[in-house]
Amino acid sequence: MTAPVPQRIIHVGLAGLGNVGAGVHKNLEKNRDLIRQRTGADIRVKRVVVRDPTRARDVQLPEEVLGTDWHALVEDPEIQVIVELIGGTTTAHELVCAALRAKKIVVTGNKALLAERGQELFALAEQCGVPIYFEAAVAGGIPIIQVLQEGLVGNRILSIHGIINGTCNYILTRMSQAGLSYADALREAQEKGYAEADPTLDVSGWDAAHKAIILASLSYGFWIPQDKVHVEGVEHIDPADFRFAQQLGYTIKLLSVIRADDKGLVEVRTQPALVPLSHVLASVSGSFNAVLVNGDIVGETLFYGRGAGQDPTSSSVISDLCEAAAVLVYGARHSGFVPHGLYGRSKPVEDTVSHYYLRLTVDDVPGVMAQVAAVLGRRQIGISSMIQPEDLEDTSGRTTIVLMIHDASLGAMQAALEEIGALACVREKPSWMRVETLQG
Repeated sequence: MTAPVPQRIIHVGLAGLGNVGAGVHKNLEKNRDLIRQRTGADIRVKRVVVRDPTRARDVQLPEEVLGTDWHALVEDPEIQVIVELIGGTTTAHELVCAALRAKKIVVTGNKALLAERGQELFALAEQCGVPIYFEAAVAGGIPIIQVLQEGLVGNRILSIHGIINGTCNYILTRMSQAGLSYADALREAQEKGYAEADPTLDVSGWDAAHKAIILASLSYGFWIPQDKVHVEGVEHIDPADFRFAQQLGYTIKLLSVIRADDKGLVEVRTQPALVPLSHVLASVSGSFNAVLVNGDIVGETLFYGRGAGQDPTSSSVISDLCEAAAVLVYGARHSGFVPHGLYGRSKPVEDTVSHYYLRLTVDDVPGVMAQVAAVLGRRQIGISSMIQPEDLEDTSGRTTIVLMIHDASLGAMQAALEEIGALACVREKPSWMRVETLQG
């Protein structure tokens, strides 16, 4: 009979006991024996710090475990791993820096902190010789960080297309499937707990953009500056756009696109986009996330699951805790981000190229299409198809035309849109989106 593996106790300091923090504590206790057998470590939460210790919570902790000063986690010599789940980028930054300098491993789910200050934090981690783990920062329970760091480490990443914000995906799913307006879909998402009372970070596209920065930086070996990332939200999408998209064989998703061109320039953008109904990403509905990774050796791989919520996100935090335990028991590994010089430059967003969808409300008079086509033609932008719905009972003197546009740079398209919007025959601000072919 094989002798039992000796167990090593790993003491953890937990900063934040909100939804995810409570899930981490609860699920660590629930699967303690399983984790102990798999890792050779007994992972125990020794101290927890919160903003308000009197607040009712899902988990009950002894009074001596709970505190309000995060410095206590850093200063406790028995604590080897600090889990940062407080959010924000100020106090969290101070805590993470102090933990690294104290030679304590950091686990965080803070995508905004990593997107804004990741380069600095990983440099500090390398200097201090301790890693940062951050699986929970992107796509909830989907282990996409580990995939890029380990599973696909031998691949050049050709592209990543991700639906990585559950709030927006729920809103767009309800607009598509139930014909709801944006406002009604958002209200429903808030009632069901999929959207915050202040949903700005989600619906503006920036929550997904922060995650895209992390994925792109891991894939291409340099930290992507936020000002080089193109971000658009879902606030201005109209139910009419879903109807026309359906006629054209598409649906609408908030899509994060990451890819390098043949010169090594990396584009990172998040925006609503038309996705072919025939593609698997079109069927990702509700609050679910999906990430499609195209590697030069492996080809296309799809990762799908819940992108938020107590249990999925706490699963990722616990996975990182087990990785941290393995480092402490069996030996060290890299800081969490390995820079290299194969890429190193962001592609100017105006140079990024795609197809486009364009919806115009115009005067119902002869010559309108000629004016629009002339504007596009002067910039060498071609039209691939057109829809003009016929409504014989409409006496408003206006009509809608929908154009599908051939490949064009964003800079050329934006210049054309500005000129088209200024035409006397165009009665409303043009509605437009990218069309993603999802071919690499």
